[in-house]
Amino acid sequence: MSCREGLMSPQTETKASVGFKAGVKEYKLTYYTPDYEPHDHDILAAFRVTPQPGVPPEE
Repeated sequence: MSCREGLMSPQTETKASVGFKAGVKEYKLTYYTPDYEPHDHDILAAFRVTPQPGVPPEE
């Protein structure tokens, strides 16, 4: 046993599926809400963009 082995804390197993799973998610699954109705206190902004080929329009 080396000096380092005696000082290291035991490893614990994490469960990624509990709160966060790595990877790319589709925009419409996380942010896009087509049926959202704005409230009086919301600040709205509009931008005109041209979608790139191969990118979903809602993104």
